[in-house]
Amino acid sequence: MPEEVKPNPSEAPTQDAQLAAENIVSGQEKAPSVDIEKDYQAAQQFSVSEIDRTGEGAKAAQKATAPKQELHDPEQTKIQANSTGNPDDYIDIAKEIGGSKTEAVTNVTDDLVEKAKEKGQSK
Repeated sequence: MPEEVKPNPSEAPTQDAQLAAENIVSGQEKAPSVDIEKDYQAAQQFSVSEIDRTGEGAKAAQKATAPKQELHDPEQTKIQANSTGNPDDYIDIAKEIGGSKTEAVTNVTDDLVEKAKEKGQSK
């Protein structure tokens, strides 16, 4: 069932729309009619293309969205951290920390440093 458009010139978003609304209100132009049901059914006809009504549509979509290069499955990377430092290099640092006036009081002895070096070596 068609509905008649009733324009309001004061609500027109553009000057052209305002002029068209004024012409319709004054009777210079005929008001357009809108059949929502008919327009909806016509839109349904256009929503599916002819190729999509056959199996060719799915094949064409698959071909259009296929990657251009060959893809491989991701490989699991194994990372092993190796000891890179020499424990002897850290003896001076340990002595500096042990003698710090702002840090907690600690006694770093040669025995303690040796134990730390033994624990730091990989087996």
